[in-house]
Amino acid sequence: MKRLFVLAIAALAACSAEVQPPLVASDVRITGPMTQMKAGYMTLTNNTDEAITITSVSSPQFGRAEIHESVIEDDVARMRPVGALTIAPGEPVHLEPGGKHLMLMQPVGEPEAVTLNLYAEDALLLSVQTELE
Repeated sequence: MKRLFVLAIAALAACSAEVQPPLVASDVRITGPMTQMKAGYMTLTNNTDEAITITSVSSPQFGRAEIHESVIEDDVARMRPVGALTIAPGEPVHLEPGGKHLMLMQPVGEPEAVTLNLYAEDALLLSVQTELE
């Protein structure tokens, strides 16, 4: 009887636990001194049991948004577009200076806040908003 009681409590606790969204963004920030270009940084965490692949990004406040990475080629730091960003199950990916990041180009007006939409093919995975730094 004790074992049944413990299992019932465990089942109730599992039912009352908050459901995590598949993809979570934290520490989101948009920076950059240039008026025509901004960089987006954040940590993305995959809360599922399967890999999540982000294939594109958009923002209504910018005409173009791309996933980029910084690389060293011939002793020169360069940025280049990345076709997709895969996040392993249960793992975070850090978009940060000197590594993978978002590039936001061709601003529409003078936005104070930015919405970032992350997609897998045509499906919207995550939409986040943040202020410009």
